[in-house]
This record gives sequence, C-alpha cells and structure tokens, in this order.
Amino acid sequence: MAYPNPYPAQPYPSTSVPMPAVPTAVIGPQFCASYPLDLAVVKKVMTLSDGNFVVTDVNGNVVFKVKGSLMTLRDRRILVDAAGNPLVTLRRKIMTTHDRWQAFRGESTEAKDLIFTLKRSSLIQFKTKLDVFLANNTKEDVCDFKVKGSWLERSCVVYAGESNNIVAQMHKKHTVQSILIGKDQFMVTVYPNIDYAFVVALIVILDEINEDEKED
Repeated sequence: MAYPNPYPAQPYPSTSVPMPAVPTAVIGPQFCASYPLDLAVVKKVMTLSDGNFVVTDVNGNVVFKVKGSLMTLRDRRILVDAAGNPLVTLRRKIMTTHDRWQAFRGESTEAKDLIFTLKRSSLIQFKTKLDVFLANNTKEDVCDFKVKGSWLERSCVVYAGESNNIVAQMHKKHTVQSILIGKDQFMVTVYPNIDYAFVVALIVILDEINEDEKED
C-alpha cells in the first residue's frame, strides 16, 4: 500500500526580480517581425530641418523618419512611417527630476493616447540607464523595459523588464562617406517578435537626452 509523502517537494524560492510579460506589440503588431531585424539609423549632424533622423532596412529602403518642429525643436519629436504618416509623438515632460519622456499615439499628447513613459533610473549617471513603463503600468514598481549602455559608443542594449533578456541592441557603423557628409550612422538589431517602431522611438529619446547632457 502506497502512503502519501508527508514531505512533498517544495519549489525553490525564486531569488530573481519577477519579470513582466513582454508584449510583442507596443506601437502596433505590424512592426513585429518573426526574425531578427537589422535597421540602419542615420542622424544628420548639421541640420535644423525636419527629418533629422532616417531609419532604413539593410537594403536602404526608408522605414521611418523623425520630425520635429522648429518651435518645439528640443521638446517634441514625431516618428513617421515611410509615407509620412505620424505613428508616435515623443514629448519631454517639463519640470521632472529624472528627465522623463512620454510617447503618445499619432500626433496626440492626450493622456488617453499614452503608449509608454521613459525616465532615468537615477539622477546622476555615468552610463546610460533608463527605465521604460508601458501606459498600463501606472504604479511603476517594476519597469517593462530597461535601456543600458553607452550612447557615446552607440552600444546601448534594451532589456525586457529587470531581466537579462535582450530585445534589441545597437552597434556602431562608420563609413568614410558618412563621416565626409556629416552623418552619424549606426545599426540596431531588433530581436524576433519585438516592436521595432518602439525600439526606434527609444533611440530617438536616447539621442535627445544625450544632446541635453552635452549642453549641461
């Protein structure tokens, strides 16, 4: 006769920070590829006109552009698709200690259209460390994504939550041509099923934060 075990096996307690579920689509499911996607980001260094960022695929086809009006040159950016349709408005939240940015759908800046919020993990930083909270994460106890690395070296990595799971990473790409014509070009690899429009939006905010630090 089999007797029940009075000491059933207990699961080991988890010592890691709980990782939030990674949503595949942040801005839209149409921006999630089932394979790793390499995008080239070209920043025009000497320009005040619209379209200071251009994002292309490996074949040189334009995927996104970034625009900003001269009236609000430093506080607002709009990510548009290849046809010029506005996808996301990125806005710096004024008077916040942790350099907080918000992303809204289309050209909206209304609370109901908020997609995500990004802020510095700490006030003083020697390396980039940013926390990203999706709109429904109102408590902001645990971030949904984290950005770490060196923007100067174009080596930032995007992680899922507080985990070590990489969802996208940047790597530098210099060509003689890009240096001669005054453009800063680098690549970003977006992992499968991760919203690449969202990743590009993070890169645009990273650049703005870096520009602010240069002026301080």
